[in-house]
Amino acid sequence: MGSGVVELQRNSTNWAKAVGEIVKMERKIFPKHESLASSFAEELKKKNSGLIYMELDGEVVGYVMYSWPSSLFASIAKLAVKENYRRQGHGEVLLKAAIQKCRSRKVHRISLHVDPLRTPAMSLYKKLGFQVDALIVGYYSPDRDANRMYLEFDSE
Repeated sequence: MGSGVVELQRNSTNWAKAVGEIVKMERKIFPKHESLASSFAEELKKKNSGLIYMELDGEVVGYVMYSWPSSLFASIAKLAVKENYRRQGHGEVLLKAAIQKCRSRKVHRISLHVDPLRTPAMSLYKKLGFQVDALIVGYYSPDRDANRMYLEFDSE
Protein backbone atom coordinates (compact mmCIF):
# COMPACT_ATOMS: atom_id res chain seq x y z
CA MET A 1 0.00 0.00 0.00
CA GLY A 2 1.24 3.42 -0.84
CA SER A 3 0.87 7.00 0.23
CA GLY A 4 -1.46 9.71 -0.90
CA VAL A 5 -5.06 10.81 -0.94
CA VAL A 6 -7.52 8.12 -1.97
CA GLU A 7 -11.23 8.25 -2.63
CA LEU A 8 -12.85 5.21 -1.07
CA GLN A 9 -14.53 3.15 -3.78
CA ARG A 10 -17.38 0.95 -2.62
CA ASN A 11 -16.25 -2.04 -4.67
CA SER A 12 -12.51 -1.74 -4.13
CA THR A 13 -10.50 -4.63 -2.72
CA ASN A 14 -9.15 -2.57 0.18
CA TRP A 15 -12.63 -1.31 1.22
CA ALA A 16 -12.82 -3.53 4.32
CA LYS A 17 -9.27 -2.75 5.44
CA ALA A 18 -9.65 1.01 4.94
CA VAL A 19 -13.05 1.14 6.64
CA GLY A 20 -11.68 -0.96 9.51
CA GLU A 21 -8.81 1.48 10.09
CA ILE A 22 -11.12 4.48 9.79
CA VAL A 23 -13.60 3.02 12.30
CA LYS A 24 -10.71 2.50 14.75
CA MET A 25 -9.71 6.15 14.36
CA GLU A 26 -13.31 7.28 14.68
CA ARG A 27 -13.66 5.42 18.02
CA LYS A 28 -10.43 6.89 19.34
CA ILE A 29 -10.95 10.50 18.27
CA PHE A 30 -14.65 11.16 18.81
CA PRO A 31 -16.68 10.74 22.01
CA LYS A 32 -19.09 7.84 21.79
CA HIS A 33 -22.23 9.89 21.09
CA GLU A 34 -20.46 11.71 18.24
CA SER A 35 -18.85 8.66 16.75
CA LEU A 36 -20.16 7.10 13.58
CA ALA A 37 -18.12 3.96 14.26
CA SER A 38 -21.12 1.67 14.60
CA SER A 39 -22.93 3.05 11.53
CA PHE A 40 -19.94 3.87 9.35
CA ALA A 41 -20.48 1.26 6.67
CA GLU A 42 -24.18 2.20 6.55
CA GLU A 43 -23.35 5.89 6.11
CA LEU A 44 -21.00 5.06 3.26
CA LYS A 45 -23.56 2.94 1.48
CA LYS A 46 -25.71 6.01 0.97
CA LYS A 47 -25.56 7.10 -2.63
CA ASN A 48 -24.94 10.75 -1.86
CA SER A 49 -21.95 10.35 0.41
CA GLY A 50 -18.25 10.05 -0.12
CA LEU A 51 -15.10 9.50 1.85
CA ILE A 52 -11.54 10.47 1.08
CA TYR A 53 -8.72 9.17 3.19
CA MET A 54 -5.01 9.76 3.39
CA GLU A 55 -2.43 7.02 3.55
CA LEU A 56 1.18 7.31 4.55
CA ASP A 57 3.28 4.17 4.14
CA GLY A 58 0.17 2.01 4.05
CA GLU A 59 -1.33 3.52 7.22
CA VAL A 60 -4.56 5.52 7.14
CA VAL A 61 -3.70 8.78 8.92
CA GLY A 62 -6.78 10.86 8.21
CA TYR A 63 -10.12 11.00 6.48
CA VAL A 64 -12.91 13.33 5.49
CA MET A 65 -16.51 12.26 5.02
CA TYR A 66 -18.94 14.39 3.07
CA SER A 67 -22.41 14.19 1.55
CA TRP A 68 -24.50 16.12 -0.93
CA PRO A 69 -28.17 15.71 0.07
CA SER A 70 -29.23 17.96 -2.80
CA SER A 71 -27.68 19.51 -5.87
CA LEU A 72 -27.52 22.84 -4.06
CA PHE A 73 -25.55 22.06 -0.96
CA ALA A 74 -23.13 19.60 0.55
CA SER A 75 -21.91 19.03 4.06
CA ILE A 76 -18.67 17.89 5.62
CA ALA A 77 -19.70 15.27 8.17
CA LYS A 78 -16.28 14.38 9.57
CA LEU A 79 -12.68 15.45 9.25
CA ALA A 80 -10.13 13.64 11.37
CA VAL A 81 -6.38 13.17 11.47
CA LYS A 82 -4.54 10.79 13.81
CA GLU A 83 -3.02 12.61 16.74
CA ASN A 84 0.64 12.04 15.90
CA TYR A 85 0.08 13.28 12.33
CA ARG A 86 -1.64 16.55 13.21
CA ARG A 87 -0.30 20.04 12.44
CA GLN A 88 1.41 18.77 9.28
CA GLY A 89 -1.13 20.01 6.75
CA HIS A 90 -2.91 16.67 6.22
CA GLY A 91 -6.31 18.01 7.33
CA GLU A 92 -6.01 20.85 4.84
CA VAL A 93 -5.17 18.47 1.97
CA LEU A 94 -8.15 16.28 2.86
CA LEU A 95 -10.55 19.20 3.23
CA LYS A 96 -9.43 20.72 -0.08
CA ALA A 97 -9.97 17.35 -1.79
CA ALA A 98 -13.50 17.14 -0.36
CA ILE A 99 -14.26 20.73 -1.42
CA GLN A 100 -13.07 19.84 -4.93
CA LYS A 101 -15.36 16.81 -5.03
CA CYS A 102 -18.32 18.88 -3.86
CA ARG A 103 -17.52 21.60 -6.41
CA SER A 104 -17.43 19.03 -9.18
CA ARG A 105 -21.04 18.25 -8.25
CA LYS A 106 -21.85 21.93 -8.81
CA VAL A 107 -23.08 22.55 -5.26
CA HIS A 108 -23.46 26.18 -4.22
CA ARG A 109 -22.68 25.82 -0.54
CA ILE A 110 -20.84 23.46 1.78
CA SER A 111 -21.67 23.50 5.46
CA LEU A 112 -20.19 21.86 8.54
CA HIS A 113 -20.40 21.94 12.32
CA VAL A 114 -17.39 22.39 14.56
CA ASP A 115 -16.78 22.80 18.27
CA PRO A 116 -15.68 26.45 18.67
CA LEU A 117 -13.11 25.26 21.23
CA ARG A 118 -11.34 23.16 18.59
CA THR A 119 -9.08 26.02 17.61
CA PRO A 120 -6.95 24.20 15.01
CA ALA A 121 -10.10 23.03 13.21
CA MET A 122 -11.67 26.50 13.36
CA SER A 123 -8.47 28.07 11.96
CA LEU A 124 -8.33 25.56 9.11
CA TYR A 125 -11.94 26.11 8.09
CA LYS A 126 -11.52 29.89 8.19
CA LYS A 127 -8.29 29.66 6.19
CA LEU A 128 -10.17 27.83 3.44
CA GLY A 129 -12.92 30.43 3.39
CA PHE A 130 -15.60 28.98 5.67
CA GLN A 131 -17.57 31.57 7.64
CA VAL A 132 -19.46 31.15 10.89
CA ASP A 133 -23.16 31.18 10.22
CA ALA A 134 -24.57 30.52 13.70
CA LEU A 135 -23.78 29.09 17.11
CA ILE A 136 -25.89 25.99 17.74
CA VAL A 137 -26.23 25.64 21.51
CA GLY A 138 -26.03 22.08 22.84
CA TYR A 139 -25.31 20.63 19.39
CA TYR A 140 -22.90 17.90 20.52
CA SER A 141 -24.15 17.50 24.07
CA PRO A 142 -25.91 19.72 26.62
CA ASP A 143 -22.63 21.46 27.49
CA ARG A 144 -20.99 21.45 24.05
CA ASP A 145 -22.01 23.87 21.37
CA ALA A 146 -21.10 24.00 17.70
CA ASN A 147 -20.39 26.70 15.19
CA ARG A 148 -22.28 26.10 11.99
CA MET A 149 -19.99 27.22 9.19
CA TYR A 150 -20.41 27.47 5.46
CA LEU A 151 -18.46 28.06 2.29
CA GLU A 152 -20.37 29.59 -0.59
CA PHE A 153 -19.49 29.43 -4.27
CA ASP A 154 -20.59 31.91 -6.89
CA SER A 155 -22.99 30.17 -9.18
CA GLU A 156 -21.32 29.93 -12.52
